[in-house]
Amino acid sequence: RIRQPLSAIRSAIRSKTLCGLMGGLSAALMFFRFPLPFMPPFMDFDFSGLVEIIGGFTMGPFAALAIITLKIILKILWQGSSSAWTGELQNFMLSCAYVLPAVFIYSTRKTKLRAVIGMSAGTVICAVTAVFTNLYIIIPFYTSFMGIGMDDILSMCRAVNPLLSTELSLALLGIIPFNLIKNGVLSVLAFAVYKKISRHIKQFVSCQGGQSQPSRQPAAVRIKNSDEGISFASRKTLS
Repeated sequence: RIRQPLSAIRSAIRSKTLCGLMGGLSAALMFFRFPLPFMPPFMDFDFSGLVEIIGGFTMGPFAALAIITLKIILKILWQGSSSAWTGELQNFMLSCAYVLPAVFIYSTRKTKLRAVIGMSAGTVICAVTAVFTNLYIIIPFYTSFMGIGMDDILSMCRAVNPLLSTELSLALLGIIPFNLIKNGVLSVLAFAVYKKISRHIKQFVSCQGGQSQPSRQPAAVRIKNSDEGISFASRKTLS
């Protein structure tokens, strides 16, 4: 009766600790971001989403949300913001748009097919979400805050790709392809490494630490009649 609550407490502490570690790793991976050729210059590719999707698949949507939130907080503390916080807000929204649908779909039935369906759905949802958040929330707020116009944003985009000359072309040839490529790559990597990594994560959270615990079964007690009287003999059940 005492061991079960203690085990649950240890497991909860380990889960929170692991969320913190994965949030820190995800934030560290944002240091190694880079632009993609012919894509809008304000969009960077990084591998932080790989940590988030693996954490979500292993520990659930709330853990994934905690990892994403901690990543953004640490990124701001370590690097600050060069986009008036719009980049961090966009990163948070798009990370949730990709990771959470995938985790919810996978959690209904944890199979490889469900993982593929979940990550595919998350990739599409994220790409569509990116169009609306960029064109109607992030870019308008950024241009208003910085005192520039949409033409200035399009001018930067045309410098790397002449086809990105209008808002429609920016959405169809820039925002959507970028997010499909980014999350498609992350999905392939997650599918390739998840099973190997998740085994160690689950062992850590369940307090096993990779060590098998010996089974303890109560000894079977039998009564033995003899000429000397009644005696008790015990034998242990083999596991």
